[in-house]
Amino acid sequence: MTYRCSQNTQAALLLSAPLIAGRNGAASDLLAPREFKQLARSLRDRGAEPGDLLGPNLEGLLSESSSDLDRDRVRRLLDRGFLLGQALERWGTRTIWVISRFDPDYPERLRSRLGEDAPAILYGCGSMAALEAGGLAMVGSRNTTPEILEYARATAELAATAGKAVVSGGARGIDQMAMSGVLEAGGRAVGVLADSLERAALDRGNRDFLMTDRLTLISPYDPGAGFNVGHAMHRNKLIYALSDVALVVNAEAGQGGSWAGAVEQLEKLRLVPVYVRTRGELGSGLEALRRKGALSWPEPDTSSGLCAIFESEARPVAAMPDGVSDRLATDRNGEPDEGRELELVREYFLAADMPRSEKELIAAVHLSRPMAQRALKKLIEQGFIERMPKPVRYRLMPDRLL
Repeated sequence: MTYRCSQNTQAALLLSAPLIAGRNGAASDLLAPREFKQLARSLRDRGAEPGDLLGPNLEGLLSESSSDLDRDRVRRLLDRGFLLGQALERWGTRTIWVISRFDPDYPERLRSRLGEDAPAILYGCGSMAALEAGGLAMVGSRNTTPEILEYARATAELAATAGKAVVSGGARGIDQMAMSGVLEAGGRAVGVLADSLERAALDRGNRDFLMTDRLTLISPYDPGAGFNVGHAMHRNKLIYALSDVALVVNAEAGQGGSWAGAVEQLEKLRLVPVYVRTRGELGSGLEALRRKGALSWPEPDTSSGLCAIFESEARPVAAMPDGVSDRLATDRNGEPDEGRELELVREYFLAADMPRSEKELIAAVHLSRPMAQRALKKLIEQGFIERMPKPVRYRLMPDRLL
């Protein structure tokens, strides 16, 4: 059967997708993500969308475009209609859907969290609604020990009993063990693949889970694409963006996709809390991530314990001095003591190893937002901390480190 998709998605496919359709090669003059983004912005500035390039006003839109793309190149790419039809038919027979960032049904989690860095095109198989449900991201190295693999399976099974989906990458090792663990325990999984979506969609072991909407497989890369290290690295942000909480089961310090993805979250994107395993042999990678601000996984043994992690908005507290972290975590009953709260905020920044946001402070010290803002204002006035713009964060004044 022929799979139908919107005009915007068709245009995005023609301009930037290889449309492999069983071939090994791909067009060499495809628009790179940066170029396609530039063209889309130019169209938007004129009240148009990519799909309008497939209409009668193509020449007018190209002549008015502020993009410096070669117009003949754009025309050649848009002239691949026959190849697009073949690809859509092939994907349709494999129940693979395709959607673009310009469609209203595009996953809001990706659109809102990643903005223009969200994939322009997303291919998938299974329930699209599952992409809005969140869950526990579980990531880790391909090569690991049987003990750590069993740990991943047990944690995924606990997620299933807690009613939480597992979001992972589908790669050999931790990813596959986590996904199979949650599915076999009756739960749900989302796999963000770096390659071979077509093969995964046809895999006999996946079909029942796909047909019953317990498994959703997606990829920002052509369903027929083979493995590519760059793809494996770049898809990591999608795993985090689709989850609520992330657990790094294992990672090698300074290398591999698990390490790179976690570091990107901790130092740049900060989409979700990032935890690291604390049970068993940890290795240098998990310890290094903790020093970068990752949280220690509480190792819950019950579904209610796991759900409590999701309900909390905890963020890294960063090596608190003895006794301080216990006081920061203590629930407060009755009226707050402003002097005591100010002292705790002061100690929080003394212990922090990197700039912190207002939200991170509120989560760690359990303050109301007005009290947090009053404390921040007072500490700025005292010259104890300073405010950093874009994004707004706060850090200890350099002279306080002496």
